[in-house]
Amino acid sequence: MTITPTDPMLGRLIDGRYQVRSRIARGGMATVYLATDLRLERRVAIKIMHGHLADDNTFKSRFVQEARSAARLAHPNVVNVFDQGQDSDMAYLVMEYLPGITLRDLLKDYGRLTPEQTIDILSAVLAGLAAAHKAGIVHRDVKPENVLLADDGRIKLGDFGLARAASANTATGQALLGTIAYLSPELVTRGVADARSDIYALGIMMYEMLAGVQPFVGEAPMQIAYQHANDQVPRPSAVVPSVPHELDDLVIWATARDPEARPRDARVMFERLTDVEKLVRDPAAAAAEGLQPTMVLPSIEASPADTGGATQVIAAPGRHRTGPVAPDATTTLATVARTRGRRGYWWIALLLIVASMAGATGWYFGAGPGSFTTVPSVVGVGQADAKKALEDAGFTVKLDQRNDPVVPQGAASGTDPAAGASAGRGSTVTLFLSLGPAILDVPTVVGSQETDARTALARFTVAGESSKQFSDQAAGVVLAALGADGNALPAQYPEKGAITLVVSAGAIPDVAGKSIDDATATLTAAGLAPTVGDGEFSDTVPKDTVISAKTSTDPVKLGDPITIVPSKGVDLVAVPDVSGKTINQAAKIITDAGFAFDTNVPELFRDIVTVNNQKPAAGAQLKRGSTVTANYN
Repeated sequence: MTITPTDPMLGRLIDGRYQVRSRIARGGMATVYLATDLRLERRVAIKIMHGHLADDNTFKSRFVQEARSAARLAHPNVVNVFDQGQDSDMAYLVMEYLPGITLRDLLKDYGRLTPEQTIDILSAVLAGLAAAHKAGIVHRDVKPENVLLADDGRIKLGDFGLARAASANTATGQALLGTIAYLSPELVTRGVADARSDIYALGIMMYEMLAGVQPFVGEAPMQIAYQHANDQVPRPSAVVPSVPHELDDLVIWATARDPEARPRDARVMFERLTDVEKLVRDPAAAAAEGLQPTMVLPSIEASPADTGGATQVIAAPGRHRTGPVAPDATTTLATVARTRGRRGYWWIALLLIVASMAGATGWYFGAGPGSFTTVPSVVGVGQADAKKALEDAGFTVKLDQRNDPVVPQGAASGTDPAAGASAGRGSTVTLFLSLGPAILDVPTVVGSQETDARTALARFTVAGESSKQFSDQAAGVVLAALGADGNALPAQYPEKGAITLVVSAGAIPDVAGKSIDDATATLTAAGLAPTVGDGEFSDTVPKDTVISAKTSTDPVKLGDPITIVPSKGVDLVAVPDVSGKTINQAAKIITDAGFAFDTNVPELFRDIVTVNNQKPAAGAQLKRGSTVTANYN
């Protein structure tokens, strides 16, 4: 049997305030736990430095630096840091708890993301990173593992453990930090980093989101580092042809080997991503704003000498352009259309007269007062929006209310006529607003059979699988009905509310007197997990026969452990030989062997008189606790 060691931190109270509940993740520098802040009664994530690093001042200072860096940022896309401190030999950091997954988890599940998903996530990360850059902080470890996707839809950048205040050239001063797959060329070759190094890492991450793979791979870290320093990151469309070329261009711009050819910080890249988003999501609207689908970025091979050594600012296409611009396809098509439009005006006029006569008739029955139209679905929509949707469809709206177990209170729960039905334009449609679920009386089901209980609870949502536990009730009898909070149901409960039935699995089988194999088979068949214990001596139960079975849980449920106690038979011990020993020496030897001692020698002479007669004789098998006599005859 394998025994999994228990984390000693679980259940520990840190600094008299934070109660550790469970482990979330473990990294090379620290372990992150879910904890409860007892003072403020809220869940938090507490990051505790590994014990073997506690004496390393470098790691300690980096740990404290993370707290200071993150604490300087107050942004909805950056993980909040609440506290930092030391408890005995532990350095810890308290952050907001975000239940959810990381971007790395998402990529593992889906391989790659759509352009729209990529833009949504990048927009949030760039917004948080822009706040850090504005505060003079370089993250230096941008990667999917540090992008948190909360269950409620929030996207946050975390883990500022490698962050530092930015300067013209922020040197690491030690071995390269961060993950090698996302290190910029200047970090690889010169060990310096600034905001543009974060942009490079973000570009690599963007490539991975669009292509589903990292641009540079190798068997050893040095191979990957060499590619970062010497090769240009390819376009994602080389792997996935459907990637829009606007996103291709953005990846190439962000991952230029020369830092001067990249966006100077996250704000600049965020502004360009906003334009790209319009081009990707709605090209027509983007064209109306003067944005063009083609963008010419600075050559990635341009040297600082070619640009005068200054950071190049890339203007969004269609804004502040100078120099001749070639006519695009839209202009050409417009010119052709105008030319064709001059032809055949007379034919068009004749057709318009005929069409207008037919159209008038068609309008009356198709869109006018004599028409029918389909009632739109508005379930789950707010009152104002639902009413507007019905009025826009040509109906007069009458409001009413009704209970609905699914739709939240105040939202539309349906219409009369129902959605999808045809109704005359201008007719009245009743819009029902939800009152929330009806509150129903709960029938008594404890003591009834499970099938009968399910029928009685038909207006509620009963879990498909009941919770089975052993009891003195017959199998199938309902022992309890629990609500969504795990407690017994109150007298009244919401319609369609979640209910779990606790049903008897019958009594635990009596295996006393069975062989160990038979007892094991019987308990396994009943749904328990039996193990064989060390056994006990018994005067009445034969050896290797089961004395009893012991449980350690209450109540006992299916799958719970149970220990079989076998008999070791009668406890027989060989009588020791005490001939030639003094009476007191004999007494000690016999009692140490587990027997009671008796003698007819007075106490005054027991240290000088030796044994020459013992009963039973030496070597005889006698039940432990029996009396052995040693005398001098």
